[in-house]
Amino acid sequence: MPSADCPRCPAPVAPPGDGSSLWSCPEHGPVPPLWRGAEASYDAFAEHLRRAGQFPTFLPWPLSPGWAVTDFAAVGEGGDAVATMTCVSGTSSLDGPVDVHVVAEEPGTGFAARVAGTARTDPGPEAGHGPADVRVRLERQQVPLWTVSTSATPGEWDRSVLAGEAQGRWLWLVVRPASAVLLLRDDWILRDVSTVGPAVVELPFDGPAPGWT
Repeated sequence: MPSADCPRCPAPVAPPGDGSSLWSCPEHGPVPPLWRGAEASYDAFAEHLRRAGQFPTFLPWPLSPGWAVTDFAAVGEGGDAVATMTCVSGTSSLDGPVDVHVVAEEPGTGFAARVAGTARTDPGPEAGHGPADVRVRLERQQVPLWTVSTSATPGEWDRSVLAGEAQGRWLWLVVRPASAVLLLRDDWILRDVSTVGPAVVELPFDGPAPGWT
């Protein structure tokens, strides 16, 4: 059973009680709980999909040879998620080890900002301003993504952060190292793996999970 944390910070959250139906973070008050499995495995991922319910869980599809799912999480409970995250890890001839986090979330959740290490809860004014920096395919839809600034944040040069709107929600991609963002120019395809059925069994899982705050 994964532990429940705050989606906006590393603090554990207190379960509902004393007449309240909400989980509570000592720093951020009432929040939906973040559930992150202890390891990347098929069984843990199946539990993740049950917890996410109807909320999409996006992965690059198909995974390139040598790449694996190394982390995943959901925010919410009772099959009523408001955010999901996956991470795939592999290698690039130019960048060496690469981690790509994909986060889909309802506006105001703040989980993607934690994964990305950015200051704002939502992407901010960069998203939607001017030409898109990257476009990815989500099913049959082209999704434009804009660079989100990481200046004045710890490790600002170690990652690239992009965000845009997809299906009425924020879609964030966090790429480490920052230079590996060029991989996204190769017509990356994202798919909601909660809809692919038996093909999920063939997904490669590996660990340990890449670190994020």
